[in-house]
Amino acid sequence: MSQQPDLSFESAYARLEEILEKMNSGKVPLEESLKLYEEADRLITWCNKGLLEAEKRIEILTKNREGELQLNEQGRPQVQEFVAAQHAPLTRNLKE
Repeated sequence: MSQQPDLSFESAYARLEEILEKMNSGKVPLEESLKLYEEADRLITWCNKGLLEAEKRIEILTKNREGELQLNEQGRPQVQEFVAAQHAPLTRNLKE
């Protein structure tokens, strides 16, 4: 599952929520819980990889007042690294 290019981040996250609900219900047998845990681990790894790649790609170009790029000492556009903000956990509407 960690290598599925057709799996969107949102789909993987929704599946993680489903797994969490099942495991927290206390009604899942041990063997199924282990399988769900393994699936969740693969999904978390896949999601983290996607988030890290997205953070690397998101850079804010710094422009001067005339709208031109400011260049650094090496003559490259000056950038500001993306810093992820701390947000509340994502939720989804269960009536979807």
